[in-house]
Amino acid sequence: MDMRYTPEQADLKRRAADYARLLMRYEDQSEQAGGPLPQQLVTELTRAAMDAGVYAINMPAEWGGAGLSLLDQVIVEEEFGKVTNCLWDIPWRPANVLAYGDERQREKYLLPVIRAEKFDAFAVTEPGAGSDPSSGTSTASRADGGWLLNGEKWFVTCGDIADFLLVQADAGPDRLPTLFFVDKAAPGVEMTRVPHFMHSAVNGHPEFTFTDVFVADEDVLGGVGNGYELTKEWFTDERLMIAARTTGAAERALELARDWAVEREQFGAPIASYQLVQGMLADCAVDIAVNRAYTHQIAWEADQPGTDRKTLHAKASTAKLAASEAAGRVADRCLQIFGGRGYDRTYPVERMYRELRVDRIWEGTSEIQRLIIANELIKRGTRVLALPTH
Repeated sequence: MDMRYTPEQADLKRRAADYARLLMRYEDQSEQAGGPLPQQLVTELTRAAMDAGVYAINMPAEWGGAGLSLLDQVIVEEEFGKVTNCLWDIPWRPANVLAYGDERQREKYLLPVIRAEKFDAFAVTEPGAGSDPSSGTSTASRADGGWLLNGEKWFVTCGDIADFLLVQADAGPDRLPTLFFVDKAAPGVEMTRVPHFMHSAVNGHPEFTFTDVFVADEDVLGGVGNGYELTKEWFTDERLMIAARTTGAAERALELARDWAVEREQFGAPIASYQLVQGMLADCAVDIAVNRAYTHQIAWEADQPGTDRKTLHAKASTAKLAASEAAGRVADRCLQIFGGRGYDRTYPVERMYRELRVDRIWEGTSEIQRLIIANELIKRGTRVLALPTH
């Protein structure tokens, strides 16, 4: 097994790292503003991402995307994860399931997203349906030529800047889980609240209500009743990218803490010379190395033909669970190494400490990841642990 990057992957990593450093210039500005950046600046940063080939990285090149494999995407997202304030949302990553749209849907929805003319957001979570999406109460009732959508969605990431939403609702009397394209400007759609969370993100996570919103038959994605399968595929992709980003964030935190420990003197010597600090640095390095290797492995496996999707779903959960919890440990140690300065919001390590906390919650809590992994073990044995044999 050769884990070395190809020359093309090394160049991709360099371009992603250069772009991430560009975003880092605006971290403090974003923090001081509570998250948002001026639209003109966002437009300039978007163009820079396109020029660097790191925009819409999960979409085929023939449609205008970067056409990267999942392993290549992990390489990019790991660099993006080093940036605070969720500025990695600027180099947009369309929902992967948009690729399943028919030609009309692709022209109307996906291609404008790839061109940065529109933005999408995925609406699954509800006030009473978080970890258990099957308990959702959003419904779609038959109407002439389409559906009437009613319900409420929470934590719609980037919903504040989105032009359209992918809304999961139960369709018809049989309550078949289905994804609907919903224009945010459609009558009956209301963005009711944009909560203020622990982190100061460049984009928000608003709440929406849908009251008799008409959705035409042609705006059903993937057919009636296929919502859960599409959402599961979206979750698999997102969890793998969270694993990559949290690993990248942990590496930056360690770099900062290592440099601080080497330079900071107390009791007449650099604090890096003291074994208690050395132990924290070493534990951070182990957490990062192990999770980088595993996340790369699973991304590589996902790119191979014939990969079992159920096993991949559990392996992506494993990567997300392990990397997000490890990154939380790393950020905590690194903040401790910085001492009082680590508690100062002008220091990146403080922002990372706050921002990494949500990675154990969104796209499925750590507890749900454990249930997914355990379910795979119980049903299918230890395949979730195995390396591919083909």
